Amino acid sequence: MVTVLHTGPDRDLATSYLTAALKHHKQADIARHLGIDARTVRRWVINQSVPQHYIFGLQRLLPLDTPFEGEAGFNYIDLFAGIGGIRMAFEGLGGRCVFTSEWDSYAQKTYAENFPGGHAINGDITQIDAAEIPDHDLLLAGFPCQPFSIAGVSKKNALGRAHGFACETQGTLFFDVARIIQTKRPRAFLLENVKNLVSHDKGRTFDVICRTLRDELGYHIHYRVIDGAHFVPQHRERILIVGFREAVDFDFDALPLPAKGQRKLAEILHKTDGSEPQLPWDGERFFNHTANRIDQKYTLTDKLWAYLQAYAAKHRAAGNGFGFGLAYPDSVTRTLSARYYKDGSEILVYQGEGVNPRRLTPRECARLMGFPDSFRIPVSDMRAYRQFGNSVVVDVMRHVAKLMHPCLDADILEPELPFRYANA
Repeated sequence: MVTVLHTGPDRDLATSYLTAALKHHKQADIARHLGIDARTVRRWVINQSVPQHYIFGLQRLLPLDTPFEGEAGFNYIDLFAGIGGIRMAFEGLGGRCVFTSEWDSYAQKTYAENFPGGHAINGDITQIDAAEIPDHDLLLAGFPCQPFSIAGVSKKNALGRAHGFACETQGTLFFDVARIIQTKRPRAFLLENVKNLVSHDKGRTFDVICRTLRDELGYHIHYRVIDGAHFVPQHRERILIVGFREAVDFDFDALPLPAKGQRKLAEILHKTDGSEPQLPWDGERFFNHTANRIDQKYTLTDKLWAYLQAYAAKHRAAGNGFGFGLAYPDSVTRTLSARYYKDGSEILVYQGEGVNPRRLTPRECARLMGFPDSFRIPVSDMRAYRQFGNSVVVDVMRHVAKLMHPCLDADILEPELPFRYANA
């Protein structure tokens, strides 16, 4: 797993990453990866000083088995873990994962391949007693969005009876997040969900979540919708909810977000000019290095391409916006979805006049989500498309993790006083 070799100030951390990267890559290759000239890298080596904003680029160059040295700065748990996109961000800051839960066996396979060793991956979180989960400083969860039934709550209101999150959220997966927070009382949490969570059920779902976290569990919460297009060539808006047990100096407005649209699709596409890296774990699965071309199986068949064009024309005639999304090297794509494996229609790569467009390969999907090329893809293409379509933009999570990191310092947090739950 990729973890830091040094947990000091950012500049020291960046220098440590450079030192580690030089064990695996030439200076010229590092420069090319970062988009700078080789003389700059040589100057960094001589001066032993690297600007902190290159941390994330250098981290991508490290192999997954880079050893952890020293004590972890904080412990965390990874719920609804998927393939580990959120975990990757926090491990890069020196955190140590002490518990993982993911119900899908194929996602477990990808997760285990990329985060070997340590604890076993637990399955269905609804079947796990919160008291059995290890103590932790931080809870991470990309929980699914589900509707909350209002019938029981309305009845209790009418009878003048108190109700709590167990009543309002029972039967939803958010309930399992809440019961773990209630039992373990971590210093902080980070929850991730689709943008539409805010407006789901006319805003009631999000209101229940906020009231549960803030009023019933007693956490100070902050939330923000962030578009992945700040970091990758893909529009992908997700809501992030951050909570702290104590009041801390956390502000989403302090998050440095690069301008959207600067990253283009060409950056993540396989290179056909001979510069495509040869990844031992991929072999020739996605890209033929001898012929310098993408495997032909990713090009749409005449039948599928004709169907998608006819489908789009039908909906245009009806005044609807449905249809395929043709993407070019200078494009920022639509959102990659879990259904991408069906026809790839939301992101079809243009291959020139007279040539059918193609799907992204799973390796390109990984890059589009911000995963480094060292990330292994041990499952079938269909499963890989679903996994990346359900994942997070890693660079978004890295920046939020960095913003949260100072607030996880034990020295700035007072011991928790006994907390009385709102409906105890």
